[in-house]
Formats: sequence, structure tokens, C-alpha cells
Amino acid sequence: MMRPQDNSEQAAAWIARMDSSDWSAQGEAELQLWLAGDPLRRGALLQAEAAWLSLDKVDDGVAAIHGRQRFSRRTVLGTASALAATLIGALFWRRSGTVYRTEVGEIRHVPLADGSSATINSDSEVKVRLADNRREVRLASGEAWFRVMKDPVRPFVVEAGQVVVQAVGTAFSVRRRENGADVLVTEGVVETWAAQADGHRIRLVAGQSAFVGDNAEVRMAAATPSSVDRTLAWRSGTIDLSGERVVDAIDEFNRYNRRKLVLENPRLASEQFDGSFRTDDPEGFANAVGRSFGVAIDRNDPNVIRIGGPS
Repeated sequence: MMRPQDNSEQAAAWIARMDSSDWSAQGEAELQLWLAGDPLRRGALLQAEAAWLSLDKVDDGVAAIHGRQRFSRRTVLGTASALAATLIGALFWRRSGTVYRTEVGEIRHVPLADGSSATINSDSEVKVRLADNRREVRLASGEAWFRVMKDPVRPFVVEAGQVVVQAVGTAFSVRRRENGADVLVTEGVVETWAAQADGHRIRLVAGQSAFVGDNAEVRMAAATPSSVDRTLAWRSGTIDLSGERVVDAIDEFNRYNRRKLVLENPRLASEQFDGSFRTDDPEGFANAVGRSFGVAIDRNDPNVIRIGGPS
């Protein structure tokens, strides 16, 4: 009988294979057969994916996030028992026509069958359909960052409400907003427009970002390499604040946590705040705000952390 650690070791090997550029439909079929062989294997695969995502993709193969001990990916593959101690993540590989959903606080990396990939933020829903002449993604909610494999015959098109973003080979993020979407380009060039105003397309190049409204409104945003890094820090489980208003920072933390932050003192709303925090550490942020502005923090409610209430 296969031991649990055997499943973990094999799951780690599957994740390494899926992360490579030669993953194919045959590989997917083999993976599904392996998963069907033991009900415990899907859990092992999820844990292996979480461990894999926790490692930065750098040339020397070593990484850590949030000050953890640094491990090489080879070490992760060879030490399967460490996988169970990592964050719980998720990865589901499917053919075209797949829906990917993330829970609050979950960040997921998804390799696509065309060689592209998507990193999906907390509380998001992404629908993917890879057709012969067009690669279609619908961002129903939340946010995702895409690294697109170049294919001039099949443009890669993301729809977020009425906002459309098209690329051939590039990397960019799209965040669905109530009345439009934020588009940020990290590599290459994209075109974006509102569906009802196809003739009014704008081009964004690496380092540029814009809000595109469902009503075709366009607001360009100044972007620098450091601001791009801060905006996409969520991919490594971090919220990086640089002069953000306290009220906006609270909204950002509440995207990732079921235990919500509540601002009790309105005068703090527009105060600016700097700092880097784990997405899953709202209490650490609240404590930092309390120390910086000399206000009380109420942690008595297990579902809420109140900032700036009566001391």
C-alpha cells in the first residue's frame, strides 16, 4: 500500500513537471489517472502546489517569502514531508472551458494548455476557453496576472465586465472593479477598450497602467518599476504599502481575510501609511497603525479587529 509520503513525493514531481514548458494534454491525462488511483492524492497535489508557489522563481533556485528559511526547489522535491507544513493552496488543471475560483486569502498559479499561465488573486473567478483561433478569458470577479505565450494566430483576450484586453505575447494584470477594470502591463504591449467603444482602443506598454471604465472612460495612471512591484506584491503573499491612505490599506487587507478590519476613528481614514505585511496578517497591520498614530486596537471579536476605538 502506498504511504502518504509517497503520494507527497509524487505530487511534488507532478508540480515540477506541470511548471515546465512541455506540459501537454498527454501529461494532463496521465495526471488524472494518477489522481484517480488514490483519494488522498488530490490533497497531496494541493499541498505540493502551495509549497511550489512559496518559492520565488530565481536563477539560483532558492527562495523564501516573509523571512522563512530558504530552500531550493530540489530540496522541496526531495523532502516531501515538508510539503504538509506549507500554506494551503490549490491548482486544478483542465482543458479549455475551465472555471478557476479562489477562496478569500487563496492565491493560485494555473498553467494553461497553450503554454501561458495565470496567477489568480484572492476571491476571484476566472473562466478560460482556448479555441483554435482565439484564447478567451473572462474575469468574472477579482484579479489575475497573466503571462501569455506568443501566438500571432490566436490572440489572448481577457474580458472583465465591459472591459476588453488583448495581447499576443506579454504579461499583464487585470483587476475587476465595480464600474470597470484596472489594467497593468509588466511586459510587452496590450490593447484595451470598452466593448461598446471598440473604435477607441488604447495601447499600454510595459510599466503603464490604466483604469478603463465600462462606459469607455480611461484614466491613465503614473507607474514606476517600484509601484508596479508594489501593485503585484500579492503574487508572493505580500501587501506593500507606500503612502497609501489607511482606509485604502484596510480595504486591501479585507480582500484577503475573513477576519475584517474596521476603522472606528474617521480622522485616520486619510492618513498615509507605509509598510510591508503578509496578506494574512491583518493584526500585524492593525498593531502597526496603533503604534504609529497612538490609537487603541480592539481584538476581542474573533471576526473583527477594530482600529482607533475607545481605549
